[in-house]
Amino acid sequence: MCPECASEFTYEMGDLLVCSLCAHEWSSIAGASDGDSGFGLPDDPVIKDSVGNALADGDTVTIVKTLKVKGNPSDIKVGTKVRNIRLVYGSGDHDIDCKVDGFGPMMLKSSVVKKV
Repeated sequence: MCPECASEFTYEMGDLLVCSLCAHEWSSIAGASDGDSGFGLPDDPVIKDSVGNALADGDTVTIVKTLKVKGNPSDIKVGTKVRNIRLVYGSGDHDIDCKVDGFGPMMLKSSVVKKV
């Protein structure tokens, strides 16, 4: 299936697959590698914390920078643990959805957390 137009009419030309409708060419090997959706594109990008560790749903992280919260007189302090995070893709810079004790549900940037 063509990743550009989703046509099923493709043919092989050497190591490439070619779409007969839109003439898009892509590698036939790309879809067989790990973490691919079959179109040569990664399923979801890897989200990393502030020190480069890969994050996953359900991880526990700590805050590495004091965060000011709009409408709340107190800040989220460095070292605050956040349990059971959920990764969110495509929502700008804020890619972690979580519930912080004492502050409620919120979204955080992965650059301000560290995996425990």
